[in-house]
Amino acid sequence: MATPAGILVVAAQRELRRALFDTFDRDGHFVVHSARDATHAGILLEGRAALALIVMVFDGDGREAMAGIDVLRSLPACANAPLIAVLDDSAMLKPVVLPAGVVDWLYASQIEHELLARWQRVRQASTHVKTDDHGAGGDYRFAFDELDNEWLVVDPVRGRIVEYSPALARHSGLADHELRGRALQEVLAFADVSAEQVIAEGARRWYPCRRRSVRGVDSGEASARPVRHAGRDAVALVFRSARAGARAEMALALLARMFGAGSGDEGIAEAARLLYEEMGLDYVAVWSARQDDGGAPVQLIQYWRGDEQPWPGPHLQSSLRLVLAGQAMLHQSDAARLAQVDPLLGQLGLAGFAGWPLQDERRTVLGALLVGSRQPLPALAIMQPVLRCAASRFAHALELRHTREQGRAEGLLDALTGLPNRLLFNDRLDTVIREANRTGESFALLFVDLDRFKTINDTLGHAVGDQVLLTTTQRLRGSVRASDTVARYAGDEFVVILRHIVKNEDVLRIAEKVVQVMSGPLRIDDGTELQVTASIGVSFFPDDAPDAETLLKHADEAMYAAKSLGRNNYQIFEGRAEQSQQQNLALKSGLRHAEHKGELRVFYQPQVDAVTEDIVGMEALVRWEHPELGFIGPGFFIPLAEETGLIVSIGEWVLRAACRHAQEWERRYGLGLRLGVNLSAVQLMQPNLLEIVASALDESGLEPGLLEMEVTESISIKAAPNLVQNLQGLHRLGCRIAIDDFGTGAASLDYLRKLPADRIKIDQSFVRNIGVDPDDEAIVRATIEMAHRLKRGVVAEGVELEQHMEFLRANHCDELQGFLFCRPLPQPAFDKLLQERQRLLAGVGGSVA
Repeated sequence: MATPAGILVVAAQRELRRALFDTFDRDGHFVVHSARDATHAGILLEGRAALALIVMVFDGDGREAMAGIDVLRSLPACANAPLIAVLDDSAMLKPVVLPAGVVDWLYASQIEHELLARWQRVRQASTHVKTDDHGAGGDYRFAFDELDNEWLVVDPVRGRIVEYSPALARHSGLADHELRGRALQEVLAFADVSAEQVIAEGARRWYPCRRRSVRGVDSGEASARPVRHAGRDAVALVFRSARAGARAEMALALLARMFGAGSGDEGIAEAARLLYEEMGLDYVAVWSARQDDGGAPVQLIQYWRGDEQPWPGPHLQSSLRLVLAGQAMLHQSDAARLAQVDPLLGQLGLAGFAGWPLQDERRTVLGALLVGSRQPLPALAIMQPVLRCAASRFAHALELRHTREQGRAEGLLDALTGLPNRLLFNDRLDTVIREANRTGESFALLFVDLDRFKTINDTLGHAVGDQVLLTTTQRLRGSVRASDTVARYAGDEFVVILRHIVKNEDVLRIAEKVVQVMSGPLRIDDGTELQVTASIGVSFFPDDAPDAETLLKHADEAMYAAKSLGRNNYQIFEGRAEQSQQQNLALKSGLRHAEHKGELRVFYQPQVDAVTEDIVGMEALVRWEHPELGFIGPGFFIPLAEETGLIVSIGEWVLRAACRHAQEWERRYGLGLRLGVNLSAVQLMQPNLLEIVASALDESGLEPGLLEMEVTESISIKAAPNLVQNLQGLHRLGCRIAIDDFGTGAASLDYLRKLPADRIKIDQSFVRNIGVDPDDEAIVRATIEMAHRLKRGVVAEGVELEQHMEFLRANHCDELQGFLFCRPLPQPAFDKLLQERQRLLAGVGGSVA
């Protein structure tokens, strides 16, 4: 009998036709004929020898395909060829009814990973594999109950595995060399009997056992039966996993447990954990569409089976954005192709990924469920219903959560102003302190008290007093950023939390602004004009206190100090001179030894191109990890270092460490990223500054053109006699110069004219007021225009909201830096970020090539 000549692929859709052709063509052992339909196939096969296989895609209800089969069977080349059917994924939950002559079938999404295995099965079934139960024409693979069963065949004499199913390899994640030729007990461990007994008995009963997998082991049960394999006696075993992803009945049990997991955040966490463990997933995340103070979705729970990651923000996760827009996603095995547009998928190395919107009965999106696996996801016939039901369970929990929040809000929001009341404010302050302890952030607390408010209430009545309080609320909200918190603490007392403070001077500008805004004329309903002023007390975390109660007390004391000085002003808390002096002495002493004890850390915050959002540079930022106080921000200890002269040695240490890291990243990735390092006023006056910078460049091997020295605008040219000469010398070395905190000093134009600056960095105090203060927006716009006219690049610091980014893009700012893109990261975490960036760039380049 002549050897079959080839394989016929029949598909109306070009994409499916190409996928089928490529799958067989990659193997290199087949002649593949690709046809649109049966008529086209007849033309291609004219005069051809008998085919080895036909693969046909069934569209819609399959009637056209069934008619096409009749046409194909009339062709001599197709008369006896086995036929595999490919079904659309939309048919997943429908009964599968196929015509006679179809020997196997699969879904379109399984083509890449399953088709060749199915073809191998068909070839072996047609030659030498028989079972005792089905006679000469049988195949032991079809003697098992489920299409997606895990089975393996064992040589009873040697006790070693000679064949296994694709499903077993997929579910276990084991490679061919970890299965074929291995002793049975290396893959299946039985609880009450030995593997030899199971092989010898070959009885059709189920034995409890555990199957090895890349995650460890999966519990389940196995049954054995005698078969014929390659003309010899053998034993076939089928394994039924207790994991929900492998068996429908276990999936139903999982769903029952998820729905019984309780309510509240604990219930959401437990249900997500069950889904994560029982489905054998590597990643599960539940998001709420309700936005936080920064305008971003909130992640409620996350499970990840891997190392700690620098997780990209929600605005960078395109898959999350699609799901929150109401679009479901399901990629059983090809999630890697999404990595070019969603960095999270590439970073985690996911092969399978799914995202499901969490919707209420009105189809309003409440959140998102994201799941993923490094292996292909479990069978879609199981996975899809599980995801639908799990999404329903999480959506119900979110709806209850939102309802409870609204109910609680009635007792947490001030009835008159709508601001958080004292109870909610105290909770938020505790949360901010916990986060600040973790990140090393500094923040400020403002205690605002209206002057002589009782007189207004007593003489003009409570209705007028309410109007004053409402106007005060509007003025306070208009004076701070969206990420800050304004609350009504009691009566005529308000409190404000100012987040992400880099310099205390930024807070003082805001406090002065509030004083001025509050003193403006206030017109009430009857046309009467009132003059209402405010006294403000300011305290800083962690400088003034490490806990909420003390921080509030100190701000309150500072507020009363403002009243005692005539009202209508602000005062900063000043501790008892003796206590403050002792604290400063202790910290200065600790700082002297911090470098030698290895307590200083260099963090890196990326700077991104405003148009592409691609990383183009990073700023080196120093942190002090105090053995008792934890991370201390530079806004607190840098002034101490400048007072003591330690800033010179600390600055040199930061410069050398940052140059080493930057050169290592340049050697490994070749990305040409610019490194920004801050220079203090004391460093700029050093006569040997150029020698120190040149030495750091020589030791590290970093190109001078990749180093940018940042000079704060507050340094006076007259006060620093070596300033211009040193900066010109740095330029001659090949380094770049940036003016930091631009706009906060009084000599901005003087700086731009006299200093050899390449770029300016707009101070974050202006950027964070975009969308809040039209005056600051005008300053930002004018600064960009002025810098561009003078051929200087512009970087905006403190970009925290999408609104900031859109404004800066619209006004042609060159680069952006801020929490919207990434927090400052320690060196290992920043390295992981660059690894992921490099991988994504390589992927894009490969696809273009």
